[in-house]
Amino acid sequence: MIELDEFPTLVDPVLVAAFEGWNDAGDSASGAIAHLREVWDAQPLADLDSEEYYDYQVNRPHISVDSTGVRSLTWPATRIYIARVPLYPRDIVLVQGIEPNMKWQQFVREILGLATELEVSLVITLGALLSDIPHTRPVPVTGTTADAELQASLGLEPSTYEGPTGIVGVLQDACTRFGLTSLSLWAAVPHYVAQPPCPKATLALVRRIEDILDMPVPLGDLVDEARAWETGVDELAAEDEEVAEYVKQLEEVRDATDLPEASGEAIAREFERYLRRRGADDR
Repeated sequence: MIELDEFPTLVDPVLVAAFEGWNDAGDSASGAIAHLREVWDAQPLADLDSEEYYDYQVNRPHISVDSTGVRSLTWPATRIYIARVPLYPRDIVLVQGIEPNMKWQQFVREILGLATELEVSLVITLGALLSDIPHTRPVPVTGTTADAELQASLGLEPSTYEGPTGIVGVLQDACTRFGLTSLSLWAAVPHYVAQPPCPKATLALVRRIEDILDMPVPLGDLVDEARAWETGVDELAAEDEEVAEYVKQLEEVRDATDLPEASGEAIAREFERYLRRRGADDR
């Protein structure tokens, strides 16, 4: 169990969580948490005991050597961080970890127990899945929630998925049963470039978090990394006629079904995001 001498007092906190593994195609969701940790200078709060949740023959510890030759051992873990974002009226709790190998129900109880102690009012889980989408088009991000108020205010849908699930699905179910407001954001990653990282999908998740929280998030190098990733995939596809033809077919299907994305509403959302970010930069 997480044991702290004193829990920090937070302002109307939001918890954002992602886990490496089955829920995290291209490391896109965990990459989003890593980005938020960096740009918000999040500080460590607690770790979940890795002995309880990880099979070390599946998720092995890593040895690293720094520039001075000092060796260190890092164990697989789930860690919790606190971010106090300047000029934003809410604090952020970030949960970054690896999907556990065992004791999932206990694992989720620990996270929700911490959320209760910190008086978290909203839980946002992030995921990424492989999909038949072209790498040349905007990455679609699907948002779902069981909360009727969030469905109405944020334009989200209830999840209709049935089938095997990962720790993100279990955590979402536990939030609903526990009466804790939550939503889930999932980015689609092209299945033919599944190897991590996928900065374009990470960028899409970060931008969706901007919209959900109604706050500007510094993007740092994410935009350049996403462009470089797309250019690299373009070059690989150009070397293989079958892949190039397949991408073209995916583009045609996507363009035929996603024409509303070019609507005035979508353009207005993008312009509002630009104005928020520019306002933050001016401050």
